[in-house]
Amino acid sequence: MTNQNNRHVVPNIAGGWDVKAPGAKRVSAHTDTQADAIQRAKAIVHNQGGGEVRIHGKDGQIRNNDTGKPGNDPFPPKG
Repeated sequence: MTNQNNRHVVPNIAGGWDVKAPGAKRVSAHTDTQADAIQRAKAIVHNQGGGEVRIHGKDGQIRNNDTGKPGNDPFPPKG
């Protein structure tokens, strides 16, 4: 079962970047830059109670994951 609080940051074929929920037909947000899309995805996840942000590269492959607060990161950074 997928967590609908999760979001994927994916390239848009027409340009820019989309924030999309798993399995959704429509995007949650569209931005010009990947950095803006990541920031927006984290805000959406945070507002919905936490979840995962999966960041895709231009090739569509997942290149990074980030737990959005107040989610439970199973591998928090030490420090």
